[in-house]
Amino acid sequence: MLIPTSLKPIRLRRGEGGFSLLEAVVAAGIMAGALAALGQLFAISIANNHSARNGSYATVLAEQKMEQLRGLTWGFDTLGLPNTDSTTDTAAAVENPTGTGLSPSPGGTLTSNIAGYVDYVDRFGNMLGGGETIPPRAVYVRRWSVELLPQSPNNTLVLQVLVTQRANRGSADADGATLRLPDEARLVSVKTRKAP
Repeated sequence: MLIPTSLKPIRLRRGEGGFSLLEAVVAAGIMAGALAALGQLFAISIANNHSARNGSYATVLAEQKMEQLRGLTWGFDTLGLPNTDSTTDTAAAVENPTGTGLSPSPGGTLTSNIAGYVDYVDRFGNMLGGGETIPPRAVYVRRWSVELLPQSPNNTLVLQVLVTQRANRGSADADGATLRLPDEARLVSVKTRKAP
């Protein structure tokens, strides 16, 4: 009697048996672990990208304020006498002659909001003015200090600008240390008088 080939038992050769249930479960577990790790990596990447963007924008805002301060008059007049801009309001949205200019700042201007040495910026980069109270639309706080260099107090200033998104920076402001946090910017510059 002849048996049709479709009904004959199939003899499997060694290695042609397919996957066992255990192999499929192990493979699925490895794949799930890889996807979870990839998801965590993606979340960390997004957080780092967000922090880098905030840090870059804070640096641009700090550079703007530093350039504004460095652009104020600090030199000698035609008679050789010191000439200092100590009246420009650099904290106002539009500069006016009723401010602190390059007058030496009181202590703590980098750690707290002191009128004349702080201004606020919204998320679009628009300056909202200064003062001790933070306007509702403010996203960034810019603080600066103007200090006379002890070795040359008549001719050299040290300018510092700190830009942050936090009004209360916690331990970063402790003891006047003013540490720079990851998404903040802090610039320091020296300005000297130049002879005419």
